[in-house]
Amino acid sequence: MKKKICFIVNPISGVGRHKVVEKLIDQHLNRTLFDYEIVYTKAAKHATELAKQAVANDFNIVVAVGGDGSVNEVARGLIGSTTAMAIMPAGSGNGFARHMKIPLDLKKAMNIINDAKEASIDTIQLNNETFINVAGVGFDAHIGWEFAKFGKRGFSSYIKVIIREFPKFKVQDYELIINGIPLHKKAFLISFANGSQWGNNAYIAPLADVSDGLMDIAILKNISFWNVFSIAYKLLRKTIHLSPYLETIKAKEVLVKQTNTIAHIDGEPIEVGHSISIKVNPLSLKVIIP
Repeated sequence: MKKKICFIVNPISGVGRHKVVEKLIDQHLNRTLFDYEIVYTKAAKHATELAKQAVANDFNIVVAVGGDGSVNEVARGLIGSTTAMAIMPAGSGNGFARHMKIPLDLKKAMNIINDAKEASIDTIQLNNETFINVAGVGFDAHIGWEFAKFGKRGFSSYIKVIIREFPKFKVQDYELIINGIPLHKKAFLISFANGSQWGNNAYIAPLADVSDGLMDIAILKNISFWNVFSIAYKLLRKTIHLSPYLETIKAKEVLVKQTNTIAHIDGEPIEVGHSISIKVNPLSLKVIIP
């Protein structure tokens, strides 16, 4: 019996790579193994509803066609089910796809779907939201907020926002309760990482493992203009965990109290209030892997 695949396409993701998806499916999906349908998102969070419908309709695989935002939305609809998520990276950062070694070449990504090799990974609950890659507070949350208002997507626009906002941003105070232990930290940013990178091969948690039942809490301390280039180099070289400016703590859960009220999930800004509860849900999502 053929397996059923549902492709959930975000038509405005990233820089428009989704436009070639229909042609790729027609040419490269193994029709002897799979029947498929394509559905398109119409609004924020629509992908979650479409994924839930696919589960109810007994689809074996749901493919998130888009960036990290689309991947998170699809994952939320599949958690706890027997339906596996696959990814065709069509965003600007593609952090989770890169972590999972999913090729950015969509034809090669399709070949991985044809192989249909499954594994189970952790997901992370942040207040009422769920994510599978990286969330955070501090500078990266601030950048996510500003980038959302910038008007133009893409990596170059993201860099422009960082350059504009970096000189103005100050370290903040955080009260953390990690695995029941209270800690006070001053930090430039704090990332809660399931995957290893923000995207575009900027690794904030190089040792993160999506199936170890733990998140990597990456606390980046105060940085200045004089060391920002060294830190950027280490982020891109997967050696930031060796920097004296970064502290990493592995944990199953953490409570965060902050003076600000925003956070981000894979660069997407969210309002969370002054208190954030974050907890790992071990091996709660099936994914298609290389």
